[in-house]
Amino acid sequence: MTESPHSAHHPARWYHATDDGRLQCDLCPRDCRLHDGQRGACFVRMREGDRIVLTTYGRSSGFCIDPIEKKPLNHFYPGSSVLSFGTAGCNLACKFCQNWDISKSRDMDRLMDQASPDAIADAAVASGSRSVAFTYNDPVIFAEYAMDVADACHERGVKTVAVTAGYIHPEPRREFYAKMDAANVDLKAFTDDFYFRLTGSRLAPVLDTLRYLVHETDVWVEITTLLIPSTNDSDAELAALSAWIAKELGVHVPLHFTAFHPDFRMTDLHATPASTLRRARDIAHAAGLKYVYTGNVHDTEGGTTFCPHCRETLITRDWHDIRHYDLTPGGHCPHCAAEVAGRFERFRGAFGRRRLPVRIGVR
Repeated sequence: MTESPHSAHHPARWYHATDDGRLQCDLCPRDCRLHDGQRGACFVRMREGDRIVLTTYGRSSGFCIDPIEKKPLNHFYPGSSVLSFGTAGCNLACKFCQNWDISKSRDMDRLMDQASPDAIADAAVASGSRSVAFTYNDPVIFAEYAMDVADACHERGVKTVAVTAGYIHPEPRREFYAKMDAANVDLKAFTDDFYFRLTGSRLAPVLDTLRYLVHETDVWVEITTLLIPSTNDSDAELAALSAWIAKELGVHVPLHFTAFHPDFRMTDLHATPASTLRRARDIAHAAGLKYVYTGNVHDTEGGTTFCPHCRETLITRDWHDIRHYDLTPGGHCPHCAAEVAGRFERFRGAFGRRRLPVRIGVR
């Protein structure tokens, strides 16, 4: 059968036949073994005869133009806009998922927006978006689609961003991130027990992905940890997480602590107080991290980028809104000439906090 450029059932990569006649998906550490017609844990990768297919290729849960700070990325072309989209499904089973209506969806009918990679890239150019973000659900599970979109974007000078939990095997990881310019990786906690009980996954593969991205690629990396009261917010765990980042990745990797709100299967907990985020930020600073941010709350100091050398205020933010920008186009402090880690260019003004839904035609 000949596949259309944006067929809903697109041939998948990364699988092999097992001795018992099943096909094993080799995309992520779940290693789902499938009989004909069976779907993997992510729900969107399915065995179809003697192959595995991606059932959401060319189909999206919606497109929006966001500020890049919403991803969150504070050191990747600050103030720019990003065309964001996701599909459906996820290879993790987070009980606290903040986008559960998308990532936990098994209703393919909700994927009403269809677009080819070229159409998405053209829409990014037309909207003035500096980049395209694969987000809302984890792009690892729609890697083939994301990679084709990335190729189309790069042909037009548009950057690409993966917002991901980083739960992926080494071979597809290498191919997938070769197409990405930036990534925000969710480091959901710093204990394997948390990962196993609350996400159905393991911590070690995520740490491996972070090491790989920082040390073996040119991908710009920032990290987000959603702090859940009484679950992953103890001083000891935050200190261990921060120390690991400083030692294994380096003190210049930005870290975002964001506030949990009760959702999905964890509605019995209170929202994270701003004081917890500030405490976490202090702990990370004490570990030597240079760029630590708070998110999902109004906290001007926690959103501000300071010079890592002279501590002058360089970028002041309130939530996703840039209120002050004082950084050279090359990413240096104008006061002491120290280099600020990240990807920067001439500041053209901030996109702001607004969010604009976009319709993209099928091509």
